[in-house]
Amino acid sequence: MAPEKTVLDNGIRILTQHNPHYRSVSMGVWVNVGARDESAAESGLSHFIEHMIFKGTRKRTAFQIAKAFDAIGGYTNAYTTSETTCYHARVIDTHLETMVEILSDIFLNSVFDADEMERERLVISQEIGMLEDSPEEYIHILSESALWGDHPLGRPIIGSRETVLGFDAGMLRQFFRRLYQPERIVVSAAGSVDHDHLVALLAPSFAAIEAGNGFPDRRKPLARSGLFVHPRDQGQLHLCLATGGLSITDERRYAAALLNTVLGGNMSSRLFQKIREQRGLAYSIYSFSSAYVDAGMSGIYLGTDAAGGPHAAALILAELASLRETPIDAAELADAKAFTKSNLIMAAESVDNQMVRIAQNEIHLGHCMPLPEIIARVDAVTPEEIQSLSQEIHRPDPMSLTLLGPVPDKAPYADLMGEA
Repeated sequence: MAPEKTVLDNGIRILTQHNPHYRSVSMGVWVNVGARDESAAESGLSHFIEHMIFKGTRKRTAFQIAKAFDAIGGYTNAYTTSETTCYHARVIDTHLETMVEILSDIFLNSVFDADEMERERLVISQEIGMLEDSPEEYIHILSESALWGDHPLGRPIIGSRETVLGFDAGMLRQFFRRLYQPERIVVSAAGSVDHDHLVALLAPSFAAIEAGNGFPDRRKPLARSGLFVHPRDQGQLHLCLATGGLSITDERRYAAALLNTVLGGNMSSRLFQKIREQRGLAYSIYSFSSAYVDAGMSGIYLGTDAAGGPHAAALILAELASLRETPIDAAELADAKAFTKSNLIMAAESVDNQMVRIAQNEIHLGHCMPLPEIIARVDAVTPEEIQSLSQEIHRPDPMSLTLLGPVPDKAPYADLMGEA
């Protein structure tokens, strides 16, 4: 069944995906605003607002918000990305009205209390410290900075201790009013939900949000090359190789998904087999991609020891060269397609994933793309398309290599990157 959609007079879009086989409802309030919409001084502000939304409204304290969800056995959370922020919850269908009222209250009536801000400043500082102490996560932040430089995509979504210390309630309110505009807001729900009923619950409060003065243009990033070394005394060397990628709406995204699967997307992938299984150089190695409205990033992560780092890096570069030079064979492509399609189908069985999918389709495409159509597009990808795509995104320039950990000698890496 196709999602239903209603657009309020102020531009807010409400979408639902009804499924009679569920007893639960997953709902998200999405804002097409994220870390890339911040100035350097505002870095981390979207993430800070995400935290503060749950810290009190004109009618509820932070404790009362938490208690209200717990009292109905519900789950609620939020997250911030480079381009979107989502406030979401899930409850059984008999508590739909309560969930909608609470989510509406925290989204529309948060007070951004100064005392709560001071406490949350400490919490986020701890979050930054936890991230920095997790090298397998921190390397991705360093790699994004290496590839995108001083562009907002190169700054951590969470911000820095310096910027977080500089925020005040006025900055949060101003940013919220300026960027949380109706045309940027999508409410999506999936599961045991009636569309007209949800619209009736949401419309009285959400229709009152006034339109803003337009949304500032996003500056397109330019990927850069180089070797970026961050020495640290720790047991493992963490490595991230990054190149440019495709935008989130690029028609070649189906080929990109298959290319990622072949390269390092599962346990039978080329990099997993050649680096972990055949040589024992790593416990964790995988490829990944990040897509934005106007750009993308293709990356490979590896955790190894200092001695094995240069060899592992050379093997990665050799595999990228092989993908550029030789089309993959039919059997390997068929396996990648089967893996990708199975993951799509299994993900569609989750009410939370359905909620996310219809919202992201609306934000990025303006319509919902049916799952059978996506599967057909995956099936249509040819070896030649994958080779052509690899030639475009895996070329040596731009390409950045980021190292975090013990690096006794950076010369071997400089040689590999052509910086000798």
